[in-house]
Amino acid sequence: MRIEPTGAILGATVQGLDLRQPLSDADFAAMLKALGTHGVLRIPGQSIDAAQLRAFSRRFGSIQGSVTGKFHHKEVPEVGILSNVVENGEPIGIADAGQDWHTDMSYTQTKGFVNVLYAVKVPMRDGKPLGDTLFANTVAAYRDLPEEVKQRLAGMTARHDFNKFWEKMRIRPVSARAPLSPEQRAKRPPAFHPVFMPHPISGETVLYCNPGYAERIMELPEEESDRMLSYLFAHQLQEKYLWAHQWTVGDVLIWDHIGTLHNAIPDYGPNEERLMLRCQVMAETIFDEGFQRQWLKAA
Repeated sequence: MRIEPTGAILGATVQGLDLRQPLSDADFAAMLKALGTHGVLRIPGQSIDAAQLRAFSRRFGSIQGSVTGKFHHKEVPEVGILSNVVENGEPIGIADAGQDWHTDMSYTQTKGFVNVLYAVKVPMRDGKPLGDTLFANTVAAYRDLPEEVKQRLAGMTARHDFNKFWEKMRIRPVSARAPLSPEQRAKRPPAFHPVFMPHPISGETVLYCNPGYAERIMELPEEESDRMLSYLFAHQLQEKYLWAHQWTVGDVLIWDHIGTLHNAIPDYGPNEERLMLRCQVMAETIFDEGFQRQWLKAA
């Protein structure tokens, strides 16, 4: 295995892996270190099934299930389906997932660690792939914050709510989402996380406050919280912190939720098919001291 950085603010390509085979311990340790350095890793040229995607993803931690129970692989329920494909008049996946800036699972008390997506179908037009995924570097964004903002927000926490992003997606004209029921909302109550936190791999401080789910800085008056959130959201989405991944069929893309934000670009039509398989991995393992001693020191 070899890791080839993009040379941009984020991203690296991992060559020499066949994910139909188990990941060796040495390669896993190297990938963890690369995630802390580059944030987004592309593993090209893969030909895997849902069970193999699950097996690879499980190396990084436990996989989150679905709050609605819909749009997951029938035989491998840990694998979600992101797709605009319609079969027999019914959508087979969530067509509008991710089409705004966010960090997956910041709305749960156990944060998200990585997303793992496998590209089965990529929409094309005039020979060009559509549906890029954009990323923002939250380590660099924190580093460049004015010192007075760092001092003002040090030790503060933000409330993250799953329903905030769900409603933003639901009201879009093409959305097939229904409002969350009270029972579904109860399964994902708001979570509270530090606005600034150390990255579990690199140790660098990150700005962990994304526009998709963060809705209130708890230690500030409401009006000041609103102003500060607007400032933080705009700051971390400056062009200098952004990088775009252009998809190719067979790509497996793994990215770090703690050091990045992401946004899927919906620049394709309903007849331009896009199909991704996804595992969302939680962060309880990566913050465990024993896990860090075993794998991060080995890397």
